[in-house]
Amino acid sequence: MEHKMTLSRWHKKIYNAETGEETFIELTAEEIKIAEAEEAALLAEVEKRNAAQAAKDADKAALLAKLGITADEAKLLLG
Repeated sequence: MEHKMTLSRWHKKIYNAETGEETFIELTAEEIKIAEAEEAALLAEVEKRNAAQAAKDADKAALLAKLGITADEAKLLLG
């Protein structure tokens, strides 16, 4: 029977290319703090981009509604 190791969320994998051995090491408290800060920054950036895209989509929909045309009709006019 194969033994499965349970890893904490925060770990790093070290791979030895010569032997093929993989070693998993838990991060230190400082490394976890850095990783969590980087994760929070990335999530904030994703939320910012999603909000910007939603606003752009809403503006486009409002303009199309104001003009009384569909997106396909707009493409035909601009294409």
